Amino acid sequence: MIRLYNTALAAVTPLETREAGKVSMYVCGPTVYGPPHLGHGRFSLVFDILRRYLIWAGFDVTYVSNITDIDDNILKRAAQEGRDWTEVARDYEQVWYSAMDAIGILRPDSDPHATAYVPQMVQIILDLIEIDAAYVTPDGVYLAVEQVDGYGLLARQSLDEMMTGGGNRVIVGEGHKHHPADFVLWKFAKPGEPSWPSPWGAGRPGWHTECVVMSLDLLGDGFDLHGGGMDLAFPHHENERAQAVALGRPFAQHWMHNGFVEVGGEKMSKSLNNFTTLVDLVESHDPRAYRLVVLGSHYRSPVEVTDSTILAAENALNRLDSLARRVAEIDAVQPDAEAMAAFRGQMENDLDTPGTCAQIFGLVTEINRALDDGNEAQVAAPLVAAWKQILSAVGLDVLGQVAQIPAEILELAASRDQARAAQEWAVADTLRDQIQAAGFLAEDSPTGTQVRLA
Repeated sequence: MIRLYNTALAAVTPLETREAGKVSMYVCGPTVYGPPHLGHGRFSLVFDILRRYLIWAGFDVTYVSNITDIDDNILKRAAQEGRDWTEVARDYEQVWYSAMDAIGILRPDSDPHATAYVPQMVQIILDLIEIDAAYVTPDGVYLAVEQVDGYGLLARQSLDEMMTGGGNRVIVGEGHKHHPADFVLWKFAKPGEPSWPSPWGAGRPGWHTECVVMSLDLLGDGFDLHGGGMDLAFPHHENERAQAVALGRPFAQHWMHNGFVEVGGEKMSKSLNNFTTLVDLVESHDPRAYRLVVLGSHYRSPVEVTDSTILAAENALNRLDSLARRVAEIDAVQPDAEAMAAFRGQMENDLDTPGTCAQIFGLVTEINRALDDGNEAQVAAPLVAAWKQILSAVGLDVLGQVAQIPAEILELAASRDQARAAQEWAVADTLRDQIQAAGFLAEDSPTGTQVRLA
C-alpha cells in the first residue's frame, strides 16, 4: 500500500481509499491570468507522477483539476490589456494546456471551470448562512471560522495560536469581518465588474468556495486525496475544508502538498515577479528535462531550477536515449523481479522519486555492462524490461523520443561542431538552422551537438 505524507496529520500514512481499487484525486489547478511558471510545472509534474504510478499499479484513478476563470487578477490583466476578461481567461487557459502538454502532463478527467459552478456556490453559501456559519456584510458574505471545529488543522496551529502569533501564521483583521480569520465566500460586485445574482446581491464567489463545491460535486463526500502546492495548505485548503466541516460533510481524507521551486532561496511566484515561465523553458530546452529534475528531488523538498540543473538533466537524458537506441531490438521478456520490487518499495514510501531516479540510472549501468559482457538474454533483457516499465510508470518518455537520425542530419551536426571549434559562429548558427528546418532539434552538450526529433 502506498504511503504518503498527510499534511493534516503531519505524518506519513497509508493512502486509504474510499473504494477498493479506486483513487479519487482533486488537485488545485491554475488561475488563468498569465503564463504558468516553473512552480506550476512542478506541482503538475508531482501529481502527474503520482497519478501515473497509481494507474500503473492497477488503480482506477479519477483525477480532477479545476480552472479558476474569474478572479481579481484576471480582471486586472484584462484592464491592462484592454480586453474582455473572458478572452483573457480563455487565452491563458490555452497557454496553460499547451505548456502542460509539452511537459507530458496527462489531461484531467475533469477540469471544472469556476464560472460554470456559480449557482452551486450560491447554494452552499445559502446553506452556511442558514446554520449561522456565515453572515452578510456590506462588502460580501463571510464564513465564521469560530463555528468550525478544529479550524487551523492544515496550518498545524489552533485559531488562538494564529491570533497571538504563537506559530508560523498570523491573522490580521480587515474590512467588515466579525473575526479576523473569517474569510469571504461571496464578493459584492464593484461598478463595471462581472457579476452573478444571489439572494444577497450581485457579485461573484470567493476563491475558497470554488474548490469545495467542485470537488464535492465531481468526486463526492469523503474523496480520497486533495493536493496542491505547499502554499495552498493554508489558507486556501484550510478554508475549503472549513466549509465542508461546517456543513457536516466529509471532505478530503488525505492532504498532500509539494514543496516550492525556489530562486535564491525564495519561493518562485508571480507575486514576487521572480518566475521563469514554463513556456520559456519548453521552448529553449528539452521539455523532458524538467520532469527529470522533479523526479530527482523529493516532492516535499524545495528545488532550485537553473540553467545548469536543466542542462545537467538534458545530458542525463542523452544517456537514457543512448541506451534506448542500444536496446531497441531486444525482445520483451518478464521484467526483473528484484528491480520491480525495489521500484515499488521506493514509490510507495512517500513517493521516493530520488530513489527511483537513482535506480533508473543504475539500471543503465547494469544493462550496458551486461550487453558488453555478452549476457543479453539472461541478464540484460529482464533488466531492460524493468527499466522500460519504470520509465513508463513515471512518465519519462525516452523510448518515444528515440528515432533513427538521417545520415545527412548527423553530417550537419558534425560540421556544426567543426565550425564551433573554429569559432565560426555564424556558420554554426546557419547549420543549426538547417538541422531545425529539417524537423530536428540541435542542442549543445559537452560532447558536441546532440540531435533529436523536435
